[in-house]
Amino acid sequence: MKTIDTHSHYNLTQFDEDREAAITRMAEADVGTICVGVDLETSKLAIEIATDNENIWACVGQHPTEWKQEFDAVEFADLAAGKFVVAIGECGLDYFRPEDKEHKDEQVVIFRRHIELAIETGLPLMLHIRPEMHTMTAYEDALDILEEYSQAVSGGGEPRGHQALRGTAHFFAGDKVIAQRFLDLGFYISFSGVITFVKEYQEVVAFVPLERILSETDAPFAAPAPYRGQRNEPAYVVEIVKKVAEIKGVGIEEAEVQLLNNAKILFRI
Repeated sequence: MKTIDTHSHYNLTQFDEDREAAITRMAEADVGTICVGVDLETSKLAIEIATDNENIWACVGQHPTEWKQEFDAVEFADLAAGKFVVAIGECGLDYFRPEDKEHKDEQVVIFRRHIELAIETGLPLMLHIRPEMHTMTAYEDALDILEEYSQAVSGGGEPRGHQALRGTAHFFAGDKVIAQRFLDLGFYISFSGVITFVKEYQEVVAFVPLERILSETDAPFAAPAPYRGQRNEPAYVVEIVKKVAEIKGVGIEEAEVQLLNNAKILFRI
């Protein structure tokens, strides 16, 4: 495995017809991935996929837009104990659609349950945070909550409880100010295929230290150039790594090594 896609969804229906073929293409590209749950059933499927395939790991949790569903803390805790589970999520706050923002109180309750599960298990958080258009609202609210827990875990002594509360901001779409707050918490920043064609995101990549960057596809969504408009898949993460290398002014091999090492440190794989 030369590099890793730290956030994908082989467990979604878009891969039902050719899941094994897509996994084979990923293996041929010398790529691994973390398969991320969005609810209880997809979390279980993520574990099945990880169990059956080399260089695939699982993340279990409930997407914030699934606020109508009760968060089954007991069952998720059981899943989190699995051998191939390396993270809790994707979880967080999503204010992008009005119908979801109207239920942010429910989202906050579920988000807090994920944070508490992550602290209990020692697993990192896989954060999904999506604000309203042209705002940073969901990021600001989520960071306020994370900072509260981090300070509580550290007992008010050392600045942050990094070992007990850690994670990554998946599909980062914030600005430099928001990125710095995550970095101050000890979190990583994960960039998707949009960095291959959106200059604004490239500026944030330039800002974040290479040793705190993760690469991801969020497959089957948001394919990078030159695959825009197609279904995304983990094998395409190599394009994101290439773009990170270009922005950072380093060789592709150096970027591959560093981004893979970052994932190994955070997810302990």
